[in-house]
Amino acid sequence: MIRTLAVDGYRSVRSLVLALDRLTVVTGANGVGKSSLYRSLRLLAECAAGGVVGAVAREGGLASTLWAGPEVIGRAVREGRHPVQGTVRSGPVSLRLGFASDDLGYAVDLGLPQQQKLPDGSRHPFANDPEIKVEAVWTGPVPRPAALAAERRGPAVRVRGDDGAWQPRPGRLRTFESMLTEVVDPARAPELLDVRERLRGWRFYDQLRTDLDAPARTPQVGTRTPVLGPDGADLAAALATIADLGLGSDLERAVSRAFPGSRLAVDARDGRFEVRLHQHGLLRPLTAAELSDGTLRYLLWVAALLTPRPPELLVLNEPETSLHPDLLPALGELVREAAQRTQVVVVTHSAPLVAAMGSGDGVARVELVKDFGETRVAGREGRFDQPPWTWPSR
Repeated sequence: MIRTLAVDGYRSVRSLVLALDRLTVVTGANGVGKSSLYRSLRLLAECAAGGVVGAVAREGGLASTLWAGPEVIGRAVREGRHPVQGTVRSGPVSLRLGFASDDLGYAVDLGLPQQQKLPDGSRHPFANDPEIKVEAVWTGPVPRPAALAAERRGPAVRVRGDDGAWQPRPGRLRTFESMLTEVVDPARAPELLDVRERLRGWRFYDQLRTDLDAPARTPQVGTRTPVLGPDGADLAAALATIADLGLGSDLERAVSRAFPGSRLAVDARDGRFEVRLHQHGLLRPLTAAELSDGTLRYLLWVAALLTPRPPELLVLNEPETSLHPDLLPALGELVREAAQRTQVVVVTHSAPLVAAMGSGDGVARVELVKDFGETRVAGREGRFDQPPWTWPSR
């Protein structure tokens, strides 16, 4: 299970280290940085797919994603005796992301490209691409030098052998290449392979479509689908797979909680699957094309949360969108049950949904607030009131 998430220098997040639980609920008002936290998790996952540099470039480059405030917020500013203004930077420009689980951890440090102009003085075509400056993989829940299993500094990578001695890896990495994707020797660097596969297994949902042209509203060619696609196009096949693999009673319970007296069916003809919802009092079932946005979205969350192939980490971004308040208790119970099978992070600003997901053992609530433009955890006094964390140095 992932115990710690660390983000430094990303948009409104100047420095944040969070403790995660089986179910972590991230809340806060609009604009406090919930989306930044969600995006930082996605950027971490992109490291294992070799796409973190491209993902940052698509957000406008490193200059558009870096912490937007001053490097240091002084006491005079906090006391209102001095306006916020820029200071002379003492450290390198850096966007740092990392996580630690019970047995493994990973951190990456992205910086500005060294070559921003061509010899003729014109702008380099890849000037918006950040460079991977440092990467580190360690064993155990806390990053520390003695626990390092592999590290990358600039183009050079070294791994720790069975005897504890460092072994340099032949060749040099390019600035846009991660050691997670380029060092694939399971005999020499098994921890790298393990971290890569774990990150690749993280699953995100934030673009489930329910508009009139949503693919889930029309019959779709289907096969067994244990994992709902990111846009929900294969909803019918995913629901049919849940029932086929022995989770039919869970599916029926999830539907009846939200829509008492209703029954879900999947019509499969000529290899095309279509959702149908039988409701009490109606002479015929409603097809997905006829369902309201809220009803369809709830069924999409049912398919995502009842997956027969749970990931190591499931991240949901504002799942309450388009849902009627009456559906939130059913969704909250569905999330709680999913957290018994996999680790779940939910980013939401819905107080009723937060209440429906409950509290107690296995549930962590993180309320984000803004302090002089900086995303912080409500009630946290200082850096000692957080999980232990140390960033690898350049």
